Amino acid sequence: MFQNTTNRNKIKKMNSNKKLLNLNKQNFVKFTNSSPYNDLEMNLLKYEIAKIKDTRSYCQYYMSLLRTKHILIFTFCQRRDYNSGMIKIFLFFLTFSINYLISAMFYSDSTMHKIYEDQGSFDFTYQLPQMFYSFIISTILQSLLNILGLYEQSIIEYKNISKNNFSKTLLNIKMKIAIFFIINFVLLFFLWVYLGCFCAVYKNTQIHLLMDVASSFGISFITPFFIYSIPGLFRIPALSNPKKKREAV
Repeated sequence: MFQNTTNRNKIKKMNSNKKLLNLNKQNFVKFTNSSPYNDLEMNLLKYEIAKIKDTRSYCQYYMSLLRTKHILIFTFCQRRDYNSGMIKIFLFFLTFSINYLISAMFYSDSTMHKIYEDQGSFDFTYQLPQMFYSFIISTILQSLLNILGLYEQSIIEYKNISKNNFSKTLLNIKMKIAIFFIINFVLLFFLWVYLGCFCAVYKNTQIHLLMDVASSFGISFITPFFIYSIPGLFRIPALSNPKKKREAV
């Protein structure tokens, strides 16, 4: 009798798991087929396909790069992607926290002495190299975390290559997200301990450090507008079709 009840429970559980998997797959397929191409998909098209389907102007391509690469626009303004909005917001504030941590780690005895000589005033030119290093290191760490937390490319591969491997794609995404959150909780714990000790010991440096972090984070908002204006100068002419121009003439 006991074995029959356990077998029934197992069968019910297996059926519920199958229904859940089918439901997820239906939603997943519906979601991925909702629009033919989003910004990242269009930017990742192969050259021969892009020559036919990518008819965007320079400004449209430039805006697509900002929507997919600029951390502020990507987090709060990009809605046509396959990433979790919650994870994007989490990454945004985590990047700020990492920038905060790295900036604090660059505060050496010479930096403290300089602050003492300037009577606590913020010397932008002296802090500029430190802000630049913090920006570079934070960007590298953010890129590594994006590989784990953002799974849009996995979904694009599922759409274009392996539509029969839904369970494998879903398992890979779940594993990446699990590793992402484990690493992030470790980073947040280390960040909390280090910054807590730093601000407790150097109480008079807290405002100075905050200004340093705000300046460094501001650089990450401004530089993409210049960096991502360059690729379109090469991509748009390369994808232009001479035949269409002749027909138009």
